[in-house]
Amino acid sequence: MPVFDAAAAAFPAALPEHAVTCASGAARCAPRLRALVALAALLLGGCAWYHREPLAPHDTSTSARSLERIQIDASRMPLPELAAHRFDPSDGLDIDEVAMLAVANNPELKLARDDLGIARAQAYSAGLLPDPQLSVSSDYPGAAGTTRAFNYGLSIDVMAIVLRSANKQSADATVAKTDLGLLWQEWQIVAQARQLFIKTRFQQDTLPLLEQQRELARTRYERMAEARRDGNLTDDTLSAALTAYSDARKQATDAERAAQQTHHDLNALLGLAPDVQLPLRGGEDIAPLSEPTLDGALASLAQRRPDLIALQAGYEAQEQKYRAAILSQFPSLSVGFVRARDTSNIYTSGFQINLSLPIFNRNQGNVAIEKATRQRLRDEYQTRLNQAYADVAQMRADLAILTRQWQQTESALPDVDLAAQHAAAAYAEHNLALGAYTDAQSAALAKRVDIATLRESLAEQRVGLQALLGSTIPDAFTSAQTFIDTHAK
Repeated sequence: MPVFDAAAAAFPAALPEHAVTCASGAARCAPRLRALVALAALLLGGCAWYHREPLAPHDTSTSARSLERIQIDASRMPLPELAAHRFDPSDGLDIDEVAMLAVANNPELKLARDDLGIARAQAYSAGLLPDPQLSVSSDYPGAAGTTRAFNYGLSIDVMAIVLRSANKQSADATVAKTDLGLLWQEWQIVAQARQLFIKTRFQQDTLPLLEQQRELARTRYERMAEARRDGNLTDDTLSAALTAYSDARKQATDAERAAQQTHHDLNALLGLAPDVQLPLRGGEDIAPLSEPTLDGALASLAQRRPDLIALQAGYEAQEQKYRAAILSQFPSLSVGFVRARDTSNIYTSGFQINLSLPIFNRNQGNVAIEKATRQRLRDEYQTRLNQAYADVAQMRADLAILTRQWQQTESALPDVDLAAQHAAAAYAEHNLALGAYTDAQSAALAKRVDIATLRESLAEQRVGLQALLGSTIPDAFTSAQTFIDTHAK
C-alpha cells in the first residue's frame, strides 16, 4: 500500500482516475501494483549503470620486471611476418620482436583502439530504432458535476526510421575507416620500431670505433704537446693536432647523445619506462625488394595501403551522409494514436500527425555542406594517392643512389685496412712517425664508420619503402574492403 500510494502521488497524471481510488481497496490495487512494478522493471532492465573509474596517480609505463612477464598474441599482429614470429623476451629481442612489442604496447595505438571502440559504439547507436514518444496530459475542472479530462498519446518519428539505413551505412563506413586507419598506424609504428632498432644497433657498432678514433687523436695531441714543450715541434703543427682531437672528441660525444636520444625514442615508442634497457639481439639487415616485386606492389597500391582504403571508406561514409541530407529535404513526419476524455466524460480515440512544412529551410544548407564535404574527401583521396606514387618513386631513386654509394665505399675498405695494418707494423718497428700512424688508423676507422652509416641508411630506407608500399591486407580487415567495394558505386 505505501509503495502504491507513493507511485500514485508521483505520477498522478499518468494514472486513470479510478486507479487513485484503489487506495481504499488493497485487494483491487494488488494487480495494478504488480503491473506497475513489472513495467518499471522492464524499463530499467536494459539500462546501463554508472561505475566510477578513477585515474591512476602514478606512472603506468611498462617496467623491466613487467616486460619479462608480458605476453603477446602473435595472431593479432598486423603483418604476416609478425604473425608467424614467436615473441620471447627471455633471450633478448630481435627486430621483429621489437616491432611486435611496439604494436602491443605503443601508447598512441592504445588511443587509436579506443577511437575504434567509440566508432563501433556510434555504429551501434545509429542502428537503433527510435523510441516511441508517450504524451500524457490532464485537466482538472473547477465546476461541480464535471469529470477530470485526460489525453494520452503514443507517437513515433517516421523520418528517423526513413533515415536509419543511410545513417547506419555511414556509421559502418566510419568504423571501416577507423579500423583501416588503425591498421595503417600499426604499420607505421612497426616501421618506426624497426628503424629505431636499426639505429640502435648501428650506434652500438659505431660508438667503439669513434672512441678509438678519439683515443688516437688524444694520444697524438699529447705526444705532440710534449714535443712542443721540448722545442721539437712548431705551434701550427700542434694546433692542427689539437683541432683534430677536438673534432674526434666532439664526434664521439655527439654519437653518445644521439644514442641516448635513440634509447629514449625507442622506449617511448614501446611504452617502456625510461630506465628499461632492452637487450637487443640479431642483425639489422633488411632484404631488398626486387624490381618486379616493387612494380607489382605499386600497381595495386590503392588496394594495399590501409590509409588509402580508409579514405575510400571515409568517402563512402560521406556519400551516405549526403544521401541522408537529401532524404531530410522531405517533410519531417511523426504519427501516433490518441486516447482522450473530456470534462463531460466523453471518451474519444484518434490519431495525430506532426508534419513540418518545407517552405523556407528545406534542409538546403545541410545538403550544400555535405556535398562540399564529399568533394573535399574526393580530392583528399586523390591527393594522397598521387603523393604515395611520388614518395615511392623518390625512395626508389634514393635507394639506388645509396646502394651504389655503399658498394663503392665498401670496395675501398680493403685497401684502407691494408694501409692501416702496414702502418701499425711499421710504427711497432719504429719505422713510422706517430702522425702518419694515427692518420692511417683514423682513415680506416672513418671508412668503417662511413660504411656503417650507409648501411644504416640503406636498411632504414628499405623499411620505409616497405611501409609505403604496404603488405597484403590481413583477413581481419577484408570485411572493411568488402563493405567499400559493395557500397562505393
